[in-house]
Amino acid sequence: MTRIRMTAGETEIAATLDDTPAGRSFAAMLPLDLEISDYHGIEKIADLPGKIDTSEAPRAYKPEAGDLTVYAPWGNLAIFYKPFSAAAGLVRLGAIDGAFDGLLKKGNYRMRIEAAQ
Repeated sequence: MTRIRMTAGETEIAATLDDTPAGRSFAAMLPLDLEISDYHGIEKIADLPGKIDTSEAPRAYKPEAGDLTVYAPWGNLAIFYKPFSAAAGLVRLGAIDGAFDGLLKKGNYRMRIEAAQ
């Protein structure tokens, strides 16, 4: 498992990536500077610069609040702040390690994601 840090302005959020092909593939992209936007009032999303390895992932995943995922058909990062129903193509990358209130900023914002030291 890889520990990561997500920073948006003064807000810092810790998370842990799963030891899966998808989690390791995402970790290999770090560090990332992303433009975060809200999607349907349940998740924050951002485009990724490359494709995530989803070769061993289940066909669908039911995300919980705090899950970091990739939506494989679009290739975007999706960080859920509310639970959602199972969706085909959604692959878990890991999860936030505690509170994620810092994600709930309005509008678009920049976020840096990097390996934690």
